[in-house]
Amino acid sequence: MSLQDENRSATDVRRWRRYLADERAEAAVYRNLAARRSGEEREILAALADAEGRHEQHWVELLGDDAGRPLRGSLRTRVLAALAKRFGSVFVLALMQRAEDRSPYAEDDDATARMAADERIHGEVVRGLANRGRMRLSGTFRAAVFGANDGLVSNLALIIGISASGADRHFVLLSGIAGLLAGALSMGAGEYVSVRSQRELLEASAPHPEAGDAVAHLDVDANELALVYRARGMPEDEAEAHAADVLAGLGSGPATGPTAVTDDHEAVGNGMSAALSSFCFFASGAIIPVLPYLFGLDGWAAIAVAAFLVGIALLGTGAVVGVLSGASPLRRALRQLAIGFGAAVVTYLLGLLFGTGAA
Repeated sequence: MSLQDENRSATDVRRWRRYLADERAEAAVYRNLAARRSGEEREILAALADAEGRHEQHWVELLGDDAGRPLRGSLRTRVLAALAKRFGSVFVLALMQRAEDRSPYAEDDDATARMAADERIHGEVVRGLANRGRMRLSGTFRAAVFGANDGLVSNLALIIGISASGADRHFVLLSGIAGLLAGALSMGAGEYVSVRSQRELLEASAPHPEAGDAVAHLDVDANELALVYRARGMPEDEAEAHAADVLAGLGSGPATGPTAVTDDHEAVGNGMSAALSSFCFFASGAIIPVLPYLFGLDGWAAIAVAAFLVGIALLGTGAVVGVLSGASPLRRALRQLAIGFGAAVVTYLLGLLFGTGAA
């Protein structure tokens, strides 16, 4: 028996076997994600799976005969592998980002410094892939999530405030429906104007369509092409060099426009789709606190059921935002819940105040 075998403890073996199981499960996550991707993203995810395989081999060699039958990875990682196989969504990438960031290898002497560095870099790679997905989701998705949250909070606060004033169930119900329609229309219109304004600003920043045609007719020795690049934020030396390159290439290919502006329209989204999503999701959130009154409940029973239903929904929207932002889903969920219930408590107290004053 080697000195290494003599010094190992049962606790070490259990820990190493857990690491081994988690590495295998994480490799499965990346393989499943890669199977649902194509092109560059597929190659990146496959490379991450190979890297996890190298880490797996480290623990296999360290365990030797103690590797035993393969353990199952942690429940979290196994769930992620299943989700990656069926959906391959940005949510899985965001959760894997957090998993890589929490790697214990930096504090474990049995893991090499190279493995700890790998895990840190893996977190950044996954963060980059998740950011690509977030960019694709921005616009319509943003309007959907925040529209639902606004509907939940605003209509719960409205209904609780009206209820506290002593109004009867019929009046509270009508107020809730009116708040739903008014808020959904306002959110939809506001989102449409916001997205359209952003797109118009982008269009105003784009080069004039005929500007490229003018390049071919510029005086090579005296022209203002470099000023265009400088006006767009390029340093003077780079602007002069780039302008010279453009002019030097006039005879060998098509004329190059005076600027290259990135197309951010996809990130901004479509105005009508964003407005429709905002309307629908605000309405879907705002209808939840109205449900108890639709089914005939009144008084404290209706308020309690409405608060419970809205609380569950707020926890859900908060967790989704937390996952997508790479933050703690639980912390974001509880923050969302505290904000929503805080607004409801304020309006309830105001309702009591005005209800007492009216009496």
